[in-house]
Amino acid sequence: MNASVRLSASSLRAHKRRFAGTFLAVFLGVAFLAGTLVMGDTLRASFDTMFGNATSGTDAVVRSADAITTPGESEGVREPVATDLVGTIEKVPGVAAAAPNIQGAGQLIGKNGDPIGGQGPPTLAGNWISDPELNAYRLAEGHAPRGPGEVVIDRGTAERGDLRIGDTTTLRTPDPVKVTVVGLATFGGEDGMAQVTFTGMTRADAEKYLTAAPGEAATIQVRAGPGVSQQELVDALTPVLPKGVEAITGQESAEENTDMISSQFLSVFTTLLLVFSGVALLVATFSIHNTFAIVVAQRTRENALLRALGASRRQVAVSTLVEASAVAVIASAAGLAGGIGIAAGLQALFPAIGFPFPDGDLVISGLSMALPLAVGVVVCLGSALLPAVRAGRTAPLAALRETAVDTSGASRTRAVTGLALIALALGVTLTGVLASPSIWLAATGAVLALIAFVVLGPVAATTAVRVLGGPLDRLRGVTGGLARRNALRSPKRTAATASALMIGVAVVSLFTVFGASLKATMDQTVARSFAGDVAISTPSFGAGGSGLSPRLADAVQQLPEVDTAVGLGRGVAEVDGKGRALTVTDPVALERTFDLGEIQGSMNGLGADGIAITENEAGKQHLKTGDKARLTFTDGRTQTFTVRAVYGRSELAGDYVITRDAWAPHRTQDADTLVAVSFKDGVGTDDGKAAVEKAAAQYGNPEVQTRDEYAQSAAGGIDIMLTLVYALLALAVLIALLGIANTLTLAIHERTRELGLLRAVGQTRSQLRAMVRWESILVAAFGTVGGLALGAFLGWVLVEASDGASDSAFAFAMPPLQLTVVALVGLTAGALAGLRPARRAARLDVLRAIATE
Repeated sequence: MNASVRLSASSLRAHKRRFAGTFLAVFLGVAFLAGTLVMGDTLRASFDTMFGNATSGTDAVVRSADAITTPGESEGVREPVATDLVGTIEKVPGVAAAAPNIQGAGQLIGKNGDPIGGQGPPTLAGNWISDPELNAYRLAEGHAPRGPGEVVIDRGTAERGDLRIGDTTTLRTPDPVKVTVVGLATFGGEDGMAQVTFTGMTRADAEKYLTAAPGEAATIQVRAGPGVSQQELVDALTPVLPKGVEAITGQESAEENTDMISSQFLSVFTTLLLVFSGVALLVATFSIHNTFAIVVAQRTRENALLRALGASRRQVAVSTLVEASAVAVIASAAGLAGGIGIAAGLQALFPAIGFPFPDGDLVISGLSMALPLAVGVVVCLGSALLPAVRAGRTAPLAALRETAVDTSGASRTRAVTGLALIALALGVTLTGVLASPSIWLAATGAVLALIAFVVLGPVAATTAVRVLGGPLDRLRGVTGGLARRNALRSPKRTAATASALMIGVAVVSLFTVFGASLKATMDQTVARSFAGDVAISTPSFGAGGSGLSPRLADAVQQLPEVDTAVGLGRGVAEVDGKGRALTVTDPVALERTFDLGEIQGSMNGLGADGIAITENEAGKQHLKTGDKARLTFTDGRTQTFTVRAVYGRSELAGDYVITRDAWAPHRTQDADTLVAVSFKDGVGTDDGKAAVEKAAAQYGNPEVQTRDEYAQSAAGGIDIMLTLVYALLALAVLIALLGIANTLTLAIHERTRELGLLRAVGQTRSQLRAMVRWESILVAAFGTVGGLALGAFLGWVLVEASDGASDSAFAFAMPPLQLTVVALVGLTAGALAGLRPARRAARLDVLRAIATE
């Protein structure tokens, strides 16, 4: 073992350049993974501290015990509690103070006329609590609201909207309310709670604009007297609370808030980063394996001499693994330092892009350091294992032969195995997406397809390089022909080098195809379901935004240019014990403006006790027209509805439709999510749109869009996702580029004598550089073409699997422009990867190169 270690150390010192690419691949993958984990831990700890500081004076929170959670949402909707409870609570021994917390949606308009926030995090409004201990916000400037229209806003919102004390603006609740900023506040010592916006109003204004009726609050905040613990306070409050109302400790409330932030932002964000860390490490695996495979092939004679001198197979294999271990440990340790630097950089970058990263030191836990280190070492050792075993199998007689690079790869066994895997992958995938829709079967087929591409790579490399390199003979003459033959020399090496780029391009192509398909799906949905001419909406997604005024549709309906205007509101209820979203609207106008498919029954007679359901939901609930459905609302009341219509398409209309009269007794803060408008015959789109914009301006100036514009804006979040995906996947392409460069560098070292002979017989330095660069481009072209094919296939699988798992019909789309750009990026990566090896090859001394063994 000691001899193996000494031999490995000597080899590493003598051939440091060989492992430069491996070091960088491991370093980047580990750094990305470590940075993600450290950033996640730091954010969670910072939010824990921020919420703890903000709610430190609240010892108990009184709220409705039950919440209705609809599919796809992590936080449920709770029934308001009566503010009359404050008097009862204040009489409980141990209570020092209590205050109602009235809260709803409220979106401020900035000085430039654009709404602030709404892109994910909530936009909140509520009453300003005068007790500073019970108020999560602290007044930093100005004074508390004292009269109608006066508000306090958080500093972060003020900065984003360029608002100052004394400014007058509009608050969408969703009805527009003219407000004057009289104070600025902080939250937990920060300018705001992430990108959540907050507007504090007087209690009278909050009850007027944020609740269905006075006397209702989201929660009641309670402060304990001296010597009373939070749990003791909760125990004292519980007996006096009415049925359906509960008390939890302030600490539990703070933890729930942190969990909400984690589930809505941190978990999604860190999971996305971890996925791309995995992609980066997968790409690195191919680069690392290729490096060690070439090194072992180049050292055939050296390993054979060791065997001839008495070294065992085990010693030769161990010496290779010791080299891999040294590179793995050093690169992974450096990656940990790099990861801490990435997290620190993100901590500084976030505030610059508008996300107020909470103050505080980086949190570096043992797991955040141990996991990336272990992953880096395992990836590196796992990648080197097969080459090490191959090195141990070197026969002593190989020392008598000239060094030969492994040219295997196009064997019949490999071809048969690869084709069998492709057939199996296609069979499993088609079963999972067409015959018997299953996400797991589709995912299994996708993994098998990836494995099949890797196995078949050396077999396909020969044909692919001949086809792709064919034009080089005509365009670049002898130089192009030599580049093509060099790429054909070792199909296994070419395939292994291209595999790293293939994986990166495949993932980029996968998301490109899936994003384009989502856009096409939205276009298809709007074109098929929305029969109106223009749509009025607020540009927001997630929990942000305040919605549209329910009075807007009626105002637009009065315009002489308009035939029908229908607003779509949103409610929630439990249908037979399961939370479901309700569409609150005028069913007759809905039928005229949206294509609902085939309708059984009539939308004309829902009234206050009728409901319309999609065919899909009716099947799940075993309902048909004339049947009864029991709905339980957030106010705790249960009402029996008669199914008066069953319609074919949900899409924009939703799965359950009730009238505004049916929703009115149970509503809280009423808002529409969309107003669809159809013009009268003869009214042009431009004239009709201008009239609607003028009417809508009085209701907070929401956006008025044509059908095409609405479809594009509804898919706007997809572009944001793709931008982030492309930025993160640049790391995978960079690692692949390093792999190609490293392989070419090693190949040039291996072909030193051959290159010297080419120079001796008249090849110029520029021709030599061109030959190496074109070889690099051919390898990159093979990886890019394979990646595009694999990515397009996996994109189709993802779209079809989503279609099978969803009630909506997904459309598959192949974006030619974006995929062309991806292809050009792959080819450019190949050209860049060949620059340094080409320069190094051109600088070789001719006489020394010829004399090289």
